[in-house]
Amino acid sequence: LFAAAFLDASVLSLPVINDILVIRLSIQNPAAMPFYATMATLGSLAGCLFLYYLAKKGGEVMFRKRVGPRAARVRAWVERNAFLSIAVPSILPPPMPFKAFVLAAGVFQMPMRIFIIALIIGRGLRYFAEGFLAVRYGADATRFLIENKLEFTLIVVALLVASYLVTRFIFRATHHEPQPPASPEK
Repeated sequence: LFAAAFLDASVLSLPVINDILVIRLSIQNPAAMPFYATMATLGSLAGCLFLYYLAKKGGEVMFRKRVGPRAARVRAWVERNAFLSIAVPSILPPPMPFKAFVLAAGVFQMPMRIFIIALIIGRGLRYFAEGFLAVRYGADATRFLIENKLEFTLIVVALLVASYLVTRFIFRATHHEPQPPASPEK
């Protein structure tokens, strides 16, 4: 779990694999749920720290290449909202561009203390909530999901689409065309 979370947060993208592992393992062994959530949180923290240091050394070129046209909006958001720019995306599911914010934190040298605290709170909240819900509703939730596959799939798709639309709205690239200088009249 630690290794999967590290790889997902750093060099690979394994969307929701950590969530599935925390949920599945917590259902199988409820007493170990705090351990699973902690390992997922610490693995994600370690992977994000690795990515943070790469971005800090690689600089803005790597950030702009990875993030693309949203780079200016992400940068502005990170500079105005350091803690929230890590805490909020670390809780949200894909397609939230979480790695873009981790890269931005490194490139723009967010204070390490804020970065670590925001990550621990955000990821910890996510994985502990999933673990708690898995322990509380595990077998019943699994049975319910199997019996209501279509409804569940539609709800998940709707949430992903809503998350995507919110992300696009908040972090859409601004298209400001530079105005040519006024030519002096003769």
